[in-house]
Amino acid sequence: MQPRLIFWELTEGCNLKCVHCRATAQPNRNKEELSTEEAYQVIDQIVSLGDPILILTGGEPLYRPDFYEIASYALQKGLKVALATNGTLIDQYHARKIKEIGIKRVSISIDGANKETHDGFRGIPGAFDQALEGAKFLQDAGVDVQFNTTISKHNVDQIEELLQLAVDKKAVALHLFMLVPVGCGIQIAENQMLPSEQYEEVLAWFSEQSREAPLEIKATCAPHYYRIIRQKAKERGEKVTFQTHGMAAMTKGCLAGTGVFFISHKGKVQPCGYLPVEAGDVKKQTLKEIWNESPVFLKLRDQESLEGKCSVCEYINVCSGCRARAFYETGNYMAEEPYCIYQPARDKYSSQK
Repeated sequence: MQPRLIFWELTEGCNLKCVHCRATAQPNRNKEELSTEEAYQVIDQIVSLGDPILILTGGEPLYRPDFYEIASYALQKGLKVALATNGTLIDQYHARKIKEIGIKRVSISIDGANKETHDGFRGIPGAFDQALEGAKFLQDAGVDVQFNTTISKHNVDQIEELLQLAVDKKAVALHLFMLVPVGCGIQIAENQMLPSEQYEEVLAWFSEQSREAPLEIKATCAPHYYRIIRQKAKERGEKVTFQTHGMAAMTKGCLAGTGVFFISHKGKVQPCGYLPVEAGDVKKQTLKEIWNESPVFLKLRDQESLEGKCSVCEYINVCSGCRARAFYETGNYMAEEPYCIYQPARDKYSSQK
């Protein structure tokens, strides 16, 4: 088994104050973040794991003055590298530099269809206009731009407008992230998390749009999206086929510890950025040892360890439920997905485990 995606939080330093931030980002960089040389060593270890896509994130990754050295080293080693940014720091220089070193796609967070909604969520006036300007600089330089949108109560009524904005601004993709209560998100969970029924409605709407929209559409941190897609296809008498490689790959729901892992700015390894359970430390172990031997990863790969209705659901192989939300609600990352309304065909799940 090889990882498909590796998310690397290069720094927790950031120029914004997002109310939902997974990283609880700070205005200053942490002195404990991995050095440039340590970053090179991590890249060497990533290469030994196969051919994953490496997504450089933060905080704001462009906060690091050695960002281009790190990204260039990874690209020279043959890795596919993407950048996840808030977009506000990207000017013509950064856009040209990103293109020059070989990054082919940049995701920019757009959390509202207008500046009032986006700036309110991102914590800084002007962030919306700056992000869209950054996107245009990238596109003019020949770099593909993807919009990432965290859906919560603050913007759920704008999802049609958000999709239209992505189309109008010529984004190649729109990825919806359903809010996960972690980091700053814990403080806003009570008044920003969608009710389970509305969550289902949003994903059903999104699955229908994915059939017609002129850009790549994908739901992230929403494992039961994959169940909904199959249910809709069954209703139409169609067979579901997905692209399984590259930036647009869609394989199954929760990939935490099975196809994905996360490296923090300090070198701590987690199943994903939203599941704060340590699986290893690159300063103490190699990534290959962590990936192949971590008890946390091994448990996540054992479907027999899933609990509640997830353990007997007929969609277990394509969904598995969000392990991060289970952890937030129960403290147990193998518990059933708490925001899924689907009841498995086997109705005696409560006595199974």
